[in-house]
Amino acid sequence: MALKSTIFKANVSIADIDHGYYADHALTLARHPSETDERMMVRLVALALQAHELNDTCGGDGTLAFGAGLSDPDDPDASLTDFTGRKRLWIEVGQPEDKPLSKACSQADAVVVYPFGSAAEVWWKGIESKLSRLDKLQVWRLPHEQAQALTQLAERSMQLQALIQDGAITLSSNLGSVHLEPVRWK
Repeated sequence: MALKSTIFKANVSIADIDHGYYADHALTLARHPSETDERMMVRLVALALQAHELNDTCGGDGTLAFGAGLSDPDDPDASLTDFTGRKRLWIEVGQPEDKPLSKACSQADAVVVYPFGSAAEVWWKGIESKLSRLDKLQVWRLPHEQAQALTQLAERSMQLQALIQDGAITLSSNLGSVHLEPVRWK
């Protein structure tokens, strides 16, 4: 019998000073049995960092949501879809292969990858030349120690505040706060 995903609820208040985006998001995260708390929280951070695109790209008329994640490798970890059903933004976390990223670039207006973990640099050195031709792709490295610290905030029911300023994000709850400074690789 297959194990079922664990459901996490997160109410996230986003204050993105860099983009003038201020909103509350009630989110449901389904954590696949093989997914770690770190990866799940990185998905949440990635969505928060890109939430301003809801207004910037879709004028507030779109859907920002988590995908099936590890349950469906052809689905983004998170995405922004406009009211016509067009994928405006495809978000991946981790170290995906070049072919799925190429396919994502053909299906969405923009693709953003957030690699994290101790092997991210090795992944990037091996894949950088293969991704150089993908104009729609951005790659933002989340430092390993900062991403690991996100696990301290993981709860089945979360009340989080995300402050984005000067390209960095501080995610806070009653359990503490974690400051992440993404580094652009592409």
